[in-house]
Amino acid sequence: MRDEIIEKISKADGKVGFYYKNLVTGEEIKFNENETFRPASVIKLPIFAEISRRDALKTADMAEKIVIKNSEKVPSCGALTLFTDEPAVDIRTLCNLMIAISDNTATNVLIKRFGIEALNEGFRIMGLEKTRVNRLLFDMEAAAQGKENVVVPQEIGRLLEKIYRKEFVNEKVSEKIAETLLAQQVNHKIPGRLPEEIGVAHKTGDDDGITNDVGIVYAKEPFVIVFLSNETDVPAFEQIIRDVTYQCCQLQ
Repeated sequence: MRDEIIEKISKADGKVGFYYKNLVTGEEIKFNENETFRPASVIKLPIFAEISRRDALKTADMAEKIVIKNSEKVPSCGALTLFTDEPAVDIRTLCNLMIAISDNTATNVLIKRFGIEALNEGFRIMGLEKTRVNRLLFDMEAAAQGKENVVVPQEIGRLLEKIYRKEFVNEKVSEKIAETLLAQQVNHKIPGRLPEEIGVAHKTGDDDGITNDVGIVYAKEPFVIVFLSNETDVPAFEQIIRDVTYQCCQLQ
């Protein structure tokens, strides 16, 4: 089945990356695991992790409130664009919105609050050597200049493993991140073919020709799984995500 999984991933349209690790046996399955990919909303996971790390170190405060200006609201996913006023929202809530419903306005506000260079320095401290945030979401001018956020399958997988093992900063921080990822509302990819009793702590990402999902699957033998795709056939790759995740459960 391992060879079947690799064959299925490798034959997908576009550039695809995959990382799987059984957190009990240590078995790994990899494909383009060290390549960089445009992450769409998956970049929100390392951003959330870095903010959580800073909060634990007392260099940030999840209770701090930020006024969401109308000029900062960006389209698509999220709830903040629906506010008719300019609400003051605490950083914890912004993180929850960024992860659970992939709120793009919340993400941009957080990137501005903490700064691109500072976030990337935090990524390096976290062990993410090539994962980078290089621009705000919906910054078309920066995109036209070739500035793109990037993530790496194996780096994201190892971050998820630290969260699962409660080794990211400390037990409390790891548990809070996992709890927030379990609240994910977009559940048609990794969880798509799994029984309801199997929890999935994950973060998705979507854009034109991009569909991604990364997470911890709390199966009988828990595992981390990372799917990244650029210039792909989105419906076809989402079916691969569902099928391969189901097959990984059958490996146990």
